[in-house]
Formats: sequence, structure tokens, C-alpha cells
Amino acid sequence: MKEDFLKYQAQTTPHPLGLEVSHARGSYIYTTDGKQHLDFVAGVSACSLGHCHPAVVKAVQTQAEKYMHVMVYGEYAQQPAVELTKLLASHFPAPLEKTYLTNSGTEAIEGAMKLARRYTGRSEIIAARNAYHGNTMGSLSLMNYEERQKPFRPLLGDISFIDFNKIDDLDKITEKTAGVVLETIQGGAGFILPENDYLKKVKARCEEVGALLILDEIQPGFGRTGKLFGFENFGMAPDIVAMGKGMGGGMPIGAFSASTQIMNSLSDNPKMGHITTFGGNSVIAAAALATLKEVTTTGLMTETLQKEKLFREELQHPLIKEIRGKGLMLALILNSENTANELILRCKEKNLILFWLLFEKKAVRITPPLTISDGEIKEGCGIIIDVLNQINN
Repeated sequence: MKEDFLKYQAQTTPHPLGLEVSHARGSYIYTTDGKQHLDFVAGVSACSLGHCHPAVVKAVQTQAEKYMHVMVYGEYAQQPAVELTKLLASHFPAPLEKTYLTNSGTEAIEGAMKLARRYTGRSEIIAARNAYHGNTMGSLSLMNYEERQKPFRPLLGDISFIDFNKIDDLDKITEKTAGVVLETIQGGAGFILPENDYLKKVKARCEEVGALLILDEIQPGFGRTGKLFGFENFGMAPDIVAMGKGMGGGMPIGAFSASTQIMNSLSDNPKMGHITTFGGNSVIAAAALATLKEVTTTGLMTETLQKEKLFREELQHPLIKEIRGKGLMLALILNSENTANELILRCKEKNLILFWLLFEKKAVRITPPLTISDGEIKEGCGIIIDVLNQINN
């Protein structure tokens, strides 16, 4: 299978990890050679309830037997999508209440950018340096990373950049600004948290000049930080929130939400100002609905903070210089890029799945399922410490 994978399937890197997957359950991925691999990555934060969670599987199976795709987004009322958006609204702070369902997080960002321009009548979009919002052309335009942008220019125009957590840069948000797009927690840059009421201050500046604040919750969202959405940890709410990854419990989905007043601007002048064929697909929406119910009606979010504490207790080593992030969105900052690479690759050989971050080369991602057990955490952390001891000798 690996040979055909490399020959026929387009690759994202010259050297993919190439595990040949047989099946997956809970916190483990099983390969065709009979090995089980403890998953500390969860599909890059996507499998929030672990692999093949019974509630998600049942929801998918039940809905698939009723109907799957019946019409392009927004024309027919389909129960899973209606229930999902209604339940989301009940968990949002006012005035967030209306949701547009997409197929991925980067599509949610694209829609949010269009919405900000359409509603304000302005064109400038401001993003943070070292941000990552996806790889479609609009999202790529927000990246400010020349190595990744240069091969695909020209990109979207009228994009400006500020430094995350730098208050002095907020003066760059002006009456010309349609929207400011920020990750609630900067992911690819190394899981950097906002400091000193930064997000509150950005929101206040946006309100002062009439710009919209768009928060990218694609990684922090759906319980990963101990709250349903990461911004709830910082005592504020955006004008538009973009979602994805863990929203679907392993199924492909994204969404962006705003007030009714803002969101309705996409429906007219022009009509169908934003359209998608498969957004809101009934089977995917059913999976997301089951995921949202599970996250919000169990103790998973509270347990996430307890599990963060356990990770921090277990992962103490001279080569680990810092542990960044919150909840189960954690990054080990190692003493060097080489140590980070060695740790990921050697742990793979010991059947523990870790992964890199996009920009911070000294970082190792730890974003396991929210359902991971204390025993599994200790098992994986033990492997990490053993490998670091080997590297240190």
C-alpha cells in the first residue's frame, strides 16, 4: 500500500511518515503490520473524541441511511445542519448566533474574509505575522511567510500585518480596515497565548474604527483549551469566529459564525454572495452535532485542564525548555531543531505519534484526543522521556 500511496497519491512533503493504516479506535491507530500506535496528535487536532467514537459513528451510520447530499448549501432545510447550528448558537455569547457551514477550516477563513469586506464595504484585511489560517489563496495571503507565499504570487491584495501581542501595532487598524484576522492561540508559531488582555484590546480598537475582529478557532475550538472556544478563556468575543478541525469528530467540516445582521449581508447584493455545494452535508453535520453534544454534556472540557497538568508534571526534562499552550493544545519547545526532529522520528519507532509545528522548528506538537486517559498520557510521556534520555547521552 505504501508503494501505491507514493506513486499515485499527491504528496505534501518529499518524505511523509507513511504509516500504513489498518484501523483506529480511541487513542490508538493500528497499522497493517499489526502494531498499535498511541496517538498524541489526533489527526492534527481534528479527532477531538478519539478515533471512531461510538456516538459519532452511530450518527454517521444513521444519517447515511436517511439521506446524504440532496441540494447545494442553503436551499433545503436538513435536520442535522439545522440542529447543529441551533446548538452552536445556544453556546455562543451574544450576538453570535448565525452559522455558515463549510467543508474545512480554510474555507471558513475565506468566507469570513469575504463577509468582513462585504459588511464593512472596506477592503483592507490585517493579519498577524507568523500566522497560519490554511492554504487556499486567501488564507495563504494572510501568512506573511515568504518561503511559502513566493511560489504562488500574486496573492490577495490589500493585506497588512501586525505582530501578535504587540499593543503598539494596534494603531495600524484604521477606518480603512475591514477585518482583523487572528488565531486565538497562534498555532504554527509555537502555540503562543495572547498576553496582557491583548485580544480585548484588539476588539476595542476594532470597535473604535468600525472594523470586524475575526478569530480563528480552528485549532483551539471544541473543548481543546478547557472551554468550548478558546476566546472564552480571555473574557471577550469576536465579531466573526472561524471553526474547523475538532468540530467534526474526525469528519471534514468548517464553519464561520457571526451576528444575524452581519451574516445576512452575504445573502443579497449579490444574491448567493458565498456558495458551496457540499457545505452543511447532512452526514458530516450529524457527526459534528454528535461531537458537540459529547463535548458539552460530559466532563471532557474540565478534564482537559486536569490532563494538561498531568502532561506538565510528566514531561520534565533538561532538553524540554518550555511547554507552551493550554489544555490539550500543547507544544514542547526543545533545545534545538535537531532534538525536535529526533524525538518525533524515534518516538514513531516506539509506536508513539508526535508531529511538528509549521514555523517553530524547535517545537513538538502534543494535541491528543480529549478522551485520552491518564494511563495513556503517562505511557506516552514515559516514551518521550526515555527517548530524550537517549538523545541526551
